[in-house]
Amino acid sequence: MAAKTFFNLYHHGFIRTAVCIPEIKVADVSFNAQKTIELAKKAAQQKAILAIFPELGLSAYSNEDLFHQDALLESVEEALVTIKKASAKLNLILAVGAPLQVDCRLFNCAVVFYRGIILGIAVKSYLPNYREYYEARQFSPASAALASTINLAGQKDIPFGANLIFKAANLKNFNVFFEICEDVWVPIPPSSFAAMAGATVIGNLSASNITIGKSEYRHQLAANQSARCVAAYLYAAAGFGESTTDLAWDGHAMIYENGNLLSESERFSTSAQIICGDIDLDRLAQDRMRLTTFGQNATDHKNQLAGFRSVEFEVDCPTGRLLPDREIPRFPYIPADQGKRDQRCYEAYNIQVQGLAQRLKSSGIPNLVIGVSGGLDSTHALLVAARTMDLLGRPRTHVKAYTMPAFGTTNKTYRNAVNLMRALGVEANEVDIKPACLQMLQDINHPFARGKKIYDIAFENVQAGQRSAHLFRLANMKNALVVGTGDLSELALGWSTYGIGDHMSHYNVNASVPKTLIQYLIRWVAQTHQFSVAVSEVLLAVLATEISPELIPGRIDDQPQQKTEATIGPYELQDFNNFYITRFGYLPAKVAFLAYCAWKDKTQGSWPDVPPEKQNSYSLKEIKKWLHVYINRFFKLSQYKRSCVPNSPKVGSGGSLSPRGDWRAPSDSEPTVWLANWEKIPNMDNER
Repeated sequence: MAAKTFFNLYHHGFIRTAVCIPEIKVADVSFNAQKTIELAKKAAQQKAILAIFPELGLSAYSNEDLFHQDALLESVEEALVTIKKASAKLNLILAVGAPLQVDCRLFNCAVVFYRGIILGIAVKSYLPNYREYYEARQFSPASAALASTINLAGQKDIPFGANLIFKAANLKNFNVFFEICEDVWVPIPPSSFAAMAGATVIGNLSASNITIGKSEYRHQLAANQSARCVAAYLYAAAGFGESTTDLAWDGHAMIYENGNLLSESERFSTSAQIICGDIDLDRLAQDRMRLTTFGQNATDHKNQLAGFRSVEFEVDCPTGRLLPDREIPRFPYIPADQGKRDQRCYEAYNIQVQGLAQRLKSSGIPNLVIGVSGGLDSTHALLVAARTMDLLGRPRTHVKAYTMPAFGTTNKTYRNAVNLMRALGVEANEVDIKPACLQMLQDINHPFARGKKIYDIAFENVQAGQRSAHLFRLANMKNALVVGTGDLSELALGWSTYGIGDHMSHYNVNASVPKTLIQYLIRWVAQTHQFSVAVSEVLLAVLATEISPELIPGRIDDQPQQKTEATIGPYELQDFNNFYITRFGYLPAKVAFLAYCAWKDKTQGSWPDVPPEKQNSYSLKEIKKWLHVYINRFFKLSQYKRSCVPNSPKVGSGGSLSPRGDWRAPSDSEPTVWLANWEKIPNMDNER
């Protein structure tokens, strides 16, 4: 993949869309057409491929019985000719609201243009005739139409009706359906069926006068409909210029993607507005494929879905360097908003506590045994264990905590472990496992037992194995369960010793929690003082400690000899990779593109509560390097470890790698197809 295509969002399953709220004058069709064209040009200049405008925007919505005047209707047809001609010079699909007389009936329509032709005309299905609305006085619903094609603006046989899905033949998953205002307010909106018939992008040309509290309800409608349909939802409401004889208008524009707000206009503006949103079509397609009930629901309505007509055409994707104009979170497991972060931490923490509490109650076992290293994972697991005892009304001394120093243990992590156990008030214990390790090294005739400084994998795993052996036998003695500490990130990368160490336990509270979230959970516990001030102080010290397995003797300066992230990559990048590959199944090239957008600049998407000067940034070359490590370790080397992990509660929608949960995979797969796509990532180390 050449750099000119790699750095273009259209080559990674995105499209840029726009919602336009132009200046209008009631019944001044020529003026409205000109303002529509002006905004369409701006949308095209911003490299959008789709733009929608408000309901009846060419005439204005608030014409009432003026809609029955031939002068108005003829001027609308003339304006459509003008817009059609102007659209020939724009690389933009635009949907414009217009009243059209067909077979002696008047219909509320969305006329869809692209490159000088009218692709089709969508018709409003449901006409409100209650409270302030009298649309049935002027218009007929789509069901009253006799014709399925019409002639308009010098073009013959234009598809006409409420059952049109516009499909870009050369842009995967780009299928658009248009409904009009009230259509989304009914119990079963037309877009629900259209989505099941394949539409991924839904445009709503609306007028929607404003009353107190209505904007919030619009948000709920758009958010829920986009989520229920697993689609993008573009909403355009009429703005300044509509008649205020009896109503008011706020020009509300929104773009949602699968329940998530991407963009919103300024309401009550007296000026024209345009908002853009970059839609991830791959995400929508992936979710629909995974949500088997979506397809089942479509099958139940297959007779009705058969009535939809496809309008196929080809689009010219905007070229050149074009990065997404939407936030690509560096930390997809951690919300950027502080309130949402606190809520996420509260929920994650309590899911872990509830899971462990239930396991203790159901087993009838009163105690817990846990190994405490002074690192991140065991620290958080110990916090969960302590809070579990609080929840069950048992003394924290029912948590039998053990620090087990060996050859690579540094003074810093040892102090962290001892101080944390004491501050939490659990039963604090220490077992020096070096003598047992030496005995085993002697038994297997390892060179280290003969005085040679050979720190191979056997040397490392003797220590991991002794820790596990001690913990399980201690659990037998103490009538306890062994609490596991290994996290989601380590499972994804296979960074655990099979059958021992972080891989094995009676119950693992961390297996669905990635390293980046564990870091923030610990910070949250410290900052919100879930425990004592003394505990918070130790937690901050743990957060400042280098991540290391500490299985090789450290340096003289009390720093660990091993640095985990130097071997398997920065956890912040690998968590990013893991989220998008396991949650959405994205191509490696797309994951690298998203990572580049998120990590190319220190000023974008920083760690919560961490100063910008302490943030990292990564070049594409670095991103590509560590993505290769992830692909090889995840798909080739480590599935056999995930196939037999202990029980653990699923914590986040970002996934669980338990074979009993989100992820089922063969232990002997090859990474060939992922690496083949990875090869397409350019080496643009200096591209910023």
